[in-house]
Amino acid sequence: MPVEESVVLVEGPWTHREVTANGARFHLAECGPADGPLVLLLHGFPEFWWSWRHQLVALGDAGFRVVAPDLRGYGASDKPPRGYDAYTLSSDVAGMVRALGARDAVLVGHDWGGVLAWTVATLHPGIVRRLVVVDMPHPLALRGALRRDLGQLRASSYIGYFQLPKLPEARLQRDDGAFVGQLLRRWGGPGFPDAETEARCREAMQIPGVAHCSLEWYRWAVRSLTRPSGLRFLRLLDRGVGVPTLQLHGALDGCLLPETASGSDAWVDAPYDLRILPGVGHFPHQEAPDVVSDALIEHARG
Repeated sequence: MPVEESVVLVEGPWTHREVTANGARFHLAECGPADGPLVLLLHGFPEFWWSWRHQLVALGDAGFRVVAPDLRGYGASDKPPRGYDAYTLSSDVAGMVRALGARDAVLVGHDWGGVLAWTVATLHPGIVRRLVVVDMPHPLALRGALRRDLGQLRASSYIGYFQLPKLPEARLQRDDGAFVGQLLRRWGGPGFPDAETEARCREAMQIPGVAHCSLEWYRWAVRSLTRPSGLRFLRLLDRGVGVPTLQLHGALDGCLLPETASGSDAWVDAPYDLRILPGVGHFPHQEAPDVVSDALIEHARG
């Protein structure tokens, strides 16, 4: 039986709703006072909005209006056949801020959500008040590391595998998403993931369309390297960001190495703080939720 989108509508101290942005429908979970400063939490692969459950509650209790959407192609959001380029995805996020009735937001992104956070802060600077990036170097820092660092190249070998047609999708769905669990364990720190986290991520990947759409993000990233639009994107990213930026990175990240994160400040023309979190892998917001929540509250308050 196909897995229904409703499996991601996990009950908790948050409200589920939908907004339309950039011509697509997005599901999101929301906490905190409606008139609080907006904080937008962008998830990564292979997850969905629920990965921010701890921060939704903590920042909501601290007086922020906190929103965690399912990004394009994930969870209960739309899964169109195209639109997985960085231009469209960043316009999705900019559109969400406007659809939520806010002028700007503290933007927080993890993994692919981190790529979007860097991108939105560069291409749509007027809507980003402050920036937090979790376990995602600046894309140009990552590009440089992939050229010169064999360790990062080996850690990123899965990106090459994801370029194959159909096979990666089938593997993500086979055996109730067992490969999703393998990736979470490979990239995370000791003890991650717990049984519930693995089960929910595996189940969410079984929603029709999610496996293919989530991989299209990776495929555009590689295809774009030889296309004019992709080369233009890299030139635009080189402008850097002009808002206070906090970068959090797990010391044990098996996906994006801590040394790759260093040097991202070259693209930040504002106060910048890099914190390497000991004993934590690629998912600090779930592995050390209190540490990350406290850091987000401190940064968001300025």
